Amino acid sequence: MTAAAKLRTSEHVRASDLRAAALLATEATHAIASMAEGVHQAVWRTLGAPSGATPEQARGLTGRVYQGIQGITGLIGRSLNSALIRLEPLLQRLEGQGDESPERAAIIAALNGVMGDRLKVSGNPLALPMTLSYQEHVAQSAQGLEANLASNKLLIVMHGLCMNDAQWTTEHADGPINPAETLAQTLGYTPIYLRYNSGLHVSQNGRLLAQRLEDLVTQWPSAVQEVSALTHSMGGLVMRSALFYAQQDGLRWPALLKNMVFLGTPHHGAPLERAGNWVDEVLGSTPYSRPFAKLGQLRSAGVTDLRYGHLLDVDWQGHDRFRRKPDSRQPVPLPAGVRCFAVAATNAAKRGSLADRLLGDGLVPLPSAFGQHADPARCLSFAPEHQHILYRTHHLQLLSSPEVTRQLLQWLA
Repeated sequence: MTAAAKLRTSEHVRASDLRAAALLATEATHAIASMAEGVHQAVWRTLGAPSGATPEQARGLTGRVYQGIQGITGLIGRSLNSALIRLEPLLQRLEGQGDESPERAAIIAALNGVMGDRLKVSGNPLALPMTLSYQEHVAQSAQGLEANLASNKLLIVMHGLCMNDAQWTTEHADGPINPAETLAQTLGYTPIYLRYNSGLHVSQNGRLLAQRLEDLVTQWPSAVQEVSALTHSMGGLVMRSALFYAQQDGLRWPALLKNMVFLGTPHHGAPLERAGNWVDEVLGSTPYSRPFAKLGQLRSAGVTDLRYGHLLDVDWQGHDRFRRKPDSRQPVPLPAGVRCFAVAATNAAKRGSLADRLLGDGLVPLPSAFGQHADPARCLSFAPEHQHILYRTHHLQLLSSPEVTRQLLQWLA
């Protein structure tokens, strides 16, 4: 088999991956060198030795060695990036236009969730753009769609952190299951799948989604009568953020919004990220461990937004997102005139105060999924008949549960 044929048949690798890997390797080398220098200086300062330009920098010959490592790494990284940019068009012609494999899509989605903000800032080709897809065809707008192929009831389907739109289809004992497709076939919705970089701030994705939905509604081949949203995990926060900014900017589509469904959405945050923030503080409390705090600070802006469930720019702007601080979010209530539904899961066999607060579905406690908060101003008013609990169910099993699909059909019908 020729090299060209190998590239054409490969589903897991893209031509741009070479440049992406080079950029990641350059960043990793920079980070490791900075960490080593920080540990070096922490030990050196205990002996009373002076620092360089900052407490974390060495001086003299040692400082010049570290500077040389950083300089050479940057030079090599820029040279590789420049060379691979010129090589990419040739490799893309050789690889053809094969579909991306599910394995590759899942890995890239996870990488974006963990460090998608860094990928975007560094211009890494692995950074995911926000896209909307209809019948597996990605399009930034609805231009070109045939009116007889799409209904005027749109269902916006939004994945969670470290996931992608293809993961709404899961395997079950009775075969593949996808709640969005079931709703489409039974209730006449047109499912529009969102894919986004879940490592960005929720508010950044919310602002972008608000405009994308406006374009979608404006360019739809027939007059849109209804917009509904089916969201999982972080996707629910992005949808609430998008609605806030769309209403603030006077966009058209919020007036068409009829239903919002939240599956395991951490409306008031997740304990796992709050624990991560506590680890940041512990590692930063001594000069010897402080350099290693940078490891925890590799996690993305999207992840740190899950500490309390940030929705808006004002929730994070002007703050060091790795420093411990009380919950100071601007309250964002559920929208008036929109039917809102919440599905929560717990690994426990029955409800209990400890299981509700700490266990939940393994990632999201029940009070957070139901919008319950000690501060009445922050409580989300889901009607009791618009709440549903699944027992002995994990966070990701919400996507593959026939019980969830049955409940959605009952609510939305």
